[in-house]
Amino acid sequence: MSTIPSQQAGAPADGHDLHDDRRPAAFARVPPHDLDAERATLGALLLSGSPSTANHRYFAETLETGLVAEDYYRPAHATIHRAICALHDAGEPVDVLTVTEKLKQQGELARVGGPGYVQSLVQAVPTVAHGPQHAEIVRAKAYRRAVIASAYRILEYAYSEEGDEEEIRGLVEQQLTEIVTGTPGLREAPPTVGDLYLNFVAELESIQEGKQIGLTYGFPDLDMLTSGMHPGNVTVMAAQSGIGKSTLALNTAVAAARTGATVMFSSLEMSETELMQKIVAAEGKIPLHHLTHQGGLTQEGWETVNRLGIELFRDLPLRVYRPEGASLGDMSSAARACARTPGGIGLLIVDYLQLVEVAQPRHMNREQAVAAVSRGLKNLAVQLDCHVIALSQLNDDGRVRESRAIKNDASVVIRIERPDADEPESPRAGEVDLVIEKNRFGPTACVTVASQLHYSRFVDMART
Repeated sequence: MSTIPSQQAGAPADGHDLHDDRRPAAFARVPPHDLDAERATLGALLLSGSPSTANHRYFAETLETGLVAEDYYRPAHATIHRAICALHDAGEPVDVLTVTEKLKQQGELARVGGPGYVQSLVQAVPTVAHGPQHAEIVRAKAYRRAVIASAYRILEYAYSEEGDEEEIRGLVEQQLTEIVTGTPGLREAPPTVGDLYLNFVAELESIQEGKQIGLTYGFPDLDMLTSGMHPGNVTVMAAQSGIGKSTLALNTAVAAARTGATVMFSSLEMSETELMQKIVAAEGKIPLHHLTHQGGLTQEGWETVNRLGIELFRDLPLRVYRPEGASLGDMSSAARACARTPGGIGLLIVDYLQLVEVAQPRHMNREQAVAAVSRGLKNLAVQLDCHVIALSQLNDDGRVRESRAIKNDASVVIRIERPDADEPESPRAGEVDLVIEKNRFGPTACVTVASQLHYSRFVDMART
């Protein structure tokens, strides 16, 4: 999708100045800022930056607001903030003299106003204890500037007449999501491996202790082999028609939602009623045909349905989306709407991949179209920091259709096989093999589960 690169707060796109008179009247005004709050924030950091001072705790509290150099409107203030953070990260004391010397070493002292300006900052502080409050003001103004910059990017793209309606909508939704979540773009350099090491060790300890890291698939053996479902990654569940891939995905959706993660199940095959029938049958152990035929539900069945409403559905963070069309844009729009709700989105399930449509140029063949959908879902998983399960049809020869692109984008590929599908008298009747063909988090293997399709569910063999 064609997009205009995100800019940092206060840094307009394409080199334009927010004061540019060529802009519409709404964008020709001075952007929101508070220089007094910026000076007071820096002054509080300078006065509380030395561990030997009684006010040192306010230094940490000020930085813990999330304030970064790019939040300042005046570039000189951003430069001073960076010098303060560089000294602090190096374990050195922070005060007027050390920061002045640091700026001098960097060749930045004259550009920020000289030693006199650095000294004047400490005189702009009413009280050091108010440093965090001043920092919040600076961040709030930066956020408003980011909103203005995002709105201008939308307006500029709309005026450019580039792209089609779906591309414009995608850009608008991306910008709105960034505004709502308060992340207008990458604001600093990516972390070094040294920065990542401590988090890595903590996760490594969790792995070695057998603690769950990703969302559960609902099957312990599958979770053990894959470490669960990880944000930013894609799992492909593939099967021939009628094997039960939608049922397996619904079982996984409920299991993940039970952990508290928001799950969105987007179906292009089944209606909302059909999806609810399957979930109720699985969770209430009610034969599916009792829910789909007149007079099939007993009094006990009604009591189970009522109980599920109170004990499960009332608080289960599972959203069912049945789009009117079948476009990737529609699903992306719904997923971004979920991401803007409290708690964001943990898992998106798409049933199924080959039915999703993208705007196809005349030269694009079917395989390229499916590849575009696959890549779009992978990008969505990264953008929304969620896991995506994409269901896929298998060809008659047991291979995933348009498999190259799908497998490249997936972190885990699971082929679902039922030995009794073609052999009703098979000695393995009722067994289902989840064949892990690709696994970036562990070995490839085969996990066998039990089929209870009359309840519209698969269960772990131990539960049978």
